[in-house]
Amino acid sequence: MADIVTPVVEALTAPDLAGVVDLVAHPDPHGAPGEAVIVAHATGRVRLTLDADGTERHEVLAGRDPVADTDPLAFLPYDLEQIDPSPANATNAYPEPARRLLGFFSDPDRSPDLAIVHTPGHYFPEYGGHRGEHGSLDVIQSRAPFILSGAGVPRRGVVDGYAHVVDVTPTLLRAAGVDERFHADAAGEPLDGRARTDLLEAGAGRYVIGILWDGGHCSDLLHLAAQGTLPNVARLIEHGTALRGGAVAEFPSVTLCNHTSALTGVGPGRHGVLGNVFYDRAQRRRILANDETTWHRSAEWFRPSVATVFEMLTRADPDATSACVDEAIDRGATASTMQLIRAAGGNDGGGALDAALPPAEDSPYLGNRAHLADSYYRFCSRVDDIGVLQMQQHWASAAVAPRLTWWSNIVTDAGHHAGGPRSAIARDSLMDADRRLGALFDHLDALGVTEDVTFLMTADHGFETADPRVRGDWKGRLDDVSARLGVGFRDEGPGLVYLDV
Repeated sequence: MADIVTPVVEALTAPDLAGVVDLVAHPDPHGAPGEAVIVAHATGRVRLTLDADGTERHEVLAGRDPVADTDPLAFLPYDLEQIDPSPANATNAYPEPARRLLGFFSDPDRSPDLAIVHTPGHYFPEYGGHRGEHGSLDVIQSRAPFILSGAGVPRRGVVDGYAHVVDVTPTLLRAAGVDERFHADAAGEPLDGRARTDLLEAGAGRYVIGILWDGGHCSDLLHLAAQGTLPNVARLIEHGTALRGGAVAEFPSVTLCNHTSALTGVGPGRHGVLGNVFYDRAQRRRILANDETTWHRSAEWFRPSVATVFEMLTRADPDATSACVDEAIDRGATASTMQLIRAAGGNDGGGALDAALPPAEDSPYLGNRAHLADSYYRFCSRVDDIGVLQMQQHWASAAVAPRLTWWSNIVTDAGHHAGGPRSAIARDSLMDADRRLGALFDHLDALGVTEDVTFLMTADHGFETADPRVRGDWKGRLDDVSARLGVGFRDEGPGLVYLDV
């Protein structure tokens, strides 16, 4: 592919595309498979490798290193992010680029030949883009919250440090008292993530609840909690520890890739969900994984070695029960929302349960009815409201409560897509989610079990705000080079480019 990839990369990193193309990454065509990845920008190229001990090596091939700053704590304290909310490449940071990209390109059938990364400011509504965007390798779009609270967690408040989204599964298992020998995939191989033993005593609580706020912007969430705007997140932090640098998402920093990484403990090159949409060369088909009609089929996209946190739990303790609310990655859970959708049959997926969702206008958690004009916000509000009811049903009493419960919320994704981080609608979505979290706390308090629960709160990615003045795309450039070389291509996502298919 060397004779094909090189001219494509050169075309995509031309200076006139620098406003919309931040990076182009691809495996080194001259190296052994999995040995190195090349990252290019209009101003330079670098070859990234990974030592056996995890040390990243950067070999500059031309110009300057476009991912030279790899600091996971970049743009902290939060004032620094607000000063430069959509930084240019020269001032941006890209945590662990070698590890994340080498993992991303390791699936022989599903990994693309190259990945195009949007600039933080790129606005592309004609291709499904929004005012708030994610998917990048950069630090802000890759930064999800990571908060541990409750039983077995030291009360340290907000501290410097960071985790990884793949750390979620082993940390949940540690909280549930699962021995580390069961922290492994279906083939018995160790997970990519690690349990945060420094933040959590093993098995200290009777119950474990994991909470994911889709697209919950880490720094703004911590900022609003400190201000008192998110009192229930503040309650979690008061009774535990929050990492200021959050959790580094896998690349691409998109929904289903990172939901899967969080709940399997391995990266996309191992679990096989390369994005919300990707191509499978062996099956010769496009896989649209993150869609209302396909969410409930997530297990169909997994590679054979994948095990979910629910499967690892019951492998260690066959009597342990689990519940999975409003989450696609549910395989192995004792009870789940997606089981109900699958049982309903039909081709609508989540649409089959539309009649069961409560009216958005009647939501007791909705702060601003004007946001319901956004159809995605309206849908997410309905889903999250019924999620509260499901949580209360799973926790009808302490006697029937699951050992492990996972609860996803999605209105935060809707709010951040609609306006970008720090916008009124994004912050209102966080407050709506916080009120739902408060309803869970009220229910647990009434049962008298709150002190027996270990909580883990996270997200799947961060967000940055696109600039409506930064328009354009790379489609014409891909078309031109494809015609010149006589090579077909697929651009899925967009940004995942499969050549000669």
